[in-house]
Amino acid sequence: MFTGLIDEVGTIDRVADTDAGREFRIRCGYDSLAAGESVAVNGACLTVREMGEGWFTVAAIVTTLGRTAVDGWSVGTRVNLERAMRLGDRLGGHLVQGHVDEVGIVRSVRRDGDAVLIDVDVSADTFASLVPLGSVTIDGVSLTVNALPDYRVLQISLIEFTLSHTTLGELRDGGRVHIEGDMIGKYVRRLVAPYTETVDA
Repeated sequence: MFTGLIDEVGTIDRVADTDAGREFRIRCGYDSLAAGESVAVNGACLTVREMGEGWFTVAAIVTTLGRTAVDGWSVGTRVNLERAMRLGDRLGGHLVQGHVDEVGIVRSVRRDGDAVLIDVDVSADTFASLVPLGSVTIDGVSLTVNALPDYRVLQISLIEFTLSHTTLGELRDGGRVHIEGDMIGKYVRRLVAPYTETVDA
């Protein structure tokens, strides 16, 4: 479980296909990782395989590659990192599982005063779980839904701190991003579905 508060931005410096899947070595400032630990890498929960001074490796199996944007990572790609939360930690973001619901496509990036507005195209299923001013995770970052300006369009508003402490400041039109909807919202939607779906007579 994570909070969506990024504590490090790492850089991929090696990619290799191994028996464990597509392996990525990530350079970062972590110095106390353990094998088997979970780390959210751009919002995807991955398992630490090996580690050394200033680096660790993770591997993505075919299922992960097919459901995320991980297949597009290469040497030099910068990624948002977050270690799993401890019970008793402050929950400054929101409850994040590290389970990517889908890959969204950035529709537009534009500045609006002291903020940057980003519109992202999402699926109908994800859109149905979003609410204005609710929570959403993009590339591992806990964010507030700024608006839903059109059907299947999610808008977020980024402050300077987020732009400078995550990779979201690097987003451009057409970019692929990991989307994870609010966990509570998804469960509520699932629970009420039998009572809100139209039943043929």
